[in-house]
Amino acid sequence: MFSKDIGIDLGTANVLIYVKGKGIILNEPSVVAVDKKSNELIAVGTEAQKMMGRTPQHIAVIRPLKDGVIHDFDITELMLKHFIQILKLKGFMMKPRILICCPANITSIEQKAIREVAEKAGARKVYVEVEPKVAAIGAGLDIYQADASLVIDIGGGTSDIAVLSMGEIVKSITLKVAGDHFDLDILHYIKKKYKLLIGERTAEKLKVEFGTLSGDQQATMDIRGRDMLTGYPRTITLEAQEITEALRESVEQVAEGVRVVLEQTPPELASDIIDRGGVLTGGGALLGGLDRLLSERLGIPVAIAEHPKECVVLGTGKMLEAKQDIFRSRR
Repeated sequence: MFSKDIGIDLGTANVLIYVKGKGIILNEPSVVAVDKKSNELIAVGTEAQKMMGRTPQHIAVIRPLKDGVIHDFDITELMLKHFIQILKLKGFMMKPRILICCPANITSIEQKAIREVAEKAGARKVYVEVEPKVAAIGAGLDIYQADASLVIDIGGGTSDIAVLSMGEIVKSITLKVAGDHFDLDILHYIKKKYKLLIGERTAEKLKVEFGTLSGDQQATMDIRGRDMLTGYPRTITLEAQEITEALRESVEQVAEGVRVVLEQTPPELASDIIDRGGVLTGGGALLGGLDRLLSERLGIPVAIAEHPKECVVLGTGKMLEAKQDIFRSRR
């Protein structure tokens, strides 16, 4: 009675935390700043993200998760422990129970690492669930029926594509083509075409504020960076259709991933998807025109979830608020 049940979307780009009975109470970038000389924690989350590309040599700004899994165990533990402590989630007598999510295809060793880092961060008990299933629940899909549901969850490090029925994943694939990859596509495009170096944060800002796959917009945006030839700052004007060009190959890989999953899906369930279509979740779902492009490529309806970036953590919330105690049913 004194402990808290919390759901965590431990994402490559962001950490979101849901507290049972309260809702989403934290949404912070998965970034940590550390002093390499003293190993002292300098900043976490938004404050650490502001330091990216702007720190002296003795301060390292680290993103401890890569491709949806833990890349730096110790830093991830520090980050998660920091978030739990500042939210004062521990009760008077008990540590919190944590439901935490992971990509669908990670190994048992990687899943064990996620469980251990949550336990070391202060969890009394940890339950691990796969992201596409939780994202589908958060998007409002009734995955416990015999009818098929298709979810395309495009996060920061991975894209999870899954067909679900009767509460379980029937077929799925995890691609290392997602939000971070889109940022690099834009960065490399500008570097190759304009011989201009920009940072990852600038590329992300371009994607978020200017990204489109429709190719018919006439908007332009001024971008500042460092000229590769002269070394001096330079400004260029980028057109919206250039973002379409930069992202074309990666988006086609996502479409091909969906096609592969559908080809492996049993015919009866595939026919459900033809009628019901698929749902886009994750931050990548907000890329302008992605739903229409996928619908055209795949020949099925594709809709964007109501709150795509929060679908996974909202799904953990729905699982925690349900009458069944998931921590007792499975560990």
